[in-house]
Amino acid sequence: MANIGFIGLGIMGKPMAEHLIKGGHSLFLHSRSGVPADLVALGGRAFSSPKVVAQHADIIITMLPDTPDVEKVLFGENGVVEGLEPNADPVKMIVDMSSISPLETRKFAARFNQLGCDYVDAPVSGGDVGAQNATLTIMAGASAAVFEKIKPIFELMGKNVTRVGENGAGQICKIANQIIVSLTIEAVGEALLFVSKAGADPEKVRQALMGGFAASRVLEVHGERMINRRFEPGFRIELQQKDLDIALASASALGVSLPNTATAHELYTACLAHGGAKWDNSAIVKMLEKLANHEIQKHPE
Repeated sequence: MANIGFIGLGIMGKPMAEHLIKGGHSLFLHSRSGVPADLVALGGRAFSSPKVVAQHADIIITMLPDTPDVEKVLFGENGVVEGLEPNADPVKMIVDMSSISPLETRKFAARFNQLGCDYVDAPVSGGDVGAQNATLTIMAGASAAVFEKIKPIFELMGKNVTRVGENGAGQICKIANQIIVSLTIEAVGEALLFVSKAGADPEKVRQALMGGFAASRVLEVHGERMINRRFEPGFRIELQQKDLDIALASASALGVSLPNTATAHELYTACLAHGGAKWDNSAIVKMLEKLANHEIQKHPE
């Protein structure tokens, strides 16, 4: 069993860490908001800083909101790098499961490689439900040899675990995922809004569509949330917006135009302007409803 550090124990990180503890591993924990008592009750050990976590763990996992957060935890005061000894034996492994910039990811990997550490970028998809049920999709960027070492750990947290390439490739894959997800959420919102305004039952239409080519996980989960007005997160709009910021900045650096991604980004920006930073990302439909001056109506049973 491995000695694993886990830094970042929010809506995603907490259940992921719990699966690792239940899988028999020793967990060394740190979170800016404090380590949840139930993880300690399961056997996890709480530490005061990323530095101390790194001193105890052979594998250090981070699950944080954004690129600056990861950089601070890894390289800031009392950060992970301060807890490492260069060219340690056994070789330590840094595994960033956050969704951050692929360009910065490659820089982080190079800095740790110079210290004799392995580095894996492994963002996830599946939201809080996937984290709770250990059914996350995990997209890893690492050498083949390093991936084989970490894969059994990933399989305790996810159902679909794939090495997509070298360092940075995991984050590139996650950007592609977020482009597809955000545009599909927007499309589902438009469709259900149209259905409701036209006088049909959006829930019955959703059920019918789930049997055809328009079926998707987004229509299944987020469509139901839109109809039943359940906009508690889930995956917060502020994080979806952050991911689209990364997508558009990365595309701009490559000279790639993403016009519909930009449109979805503007709708999420409108959500933030209406106080929706903590809403579930399905709440993008609220901005579409404002444009139509119509709220999706759930028909009585």
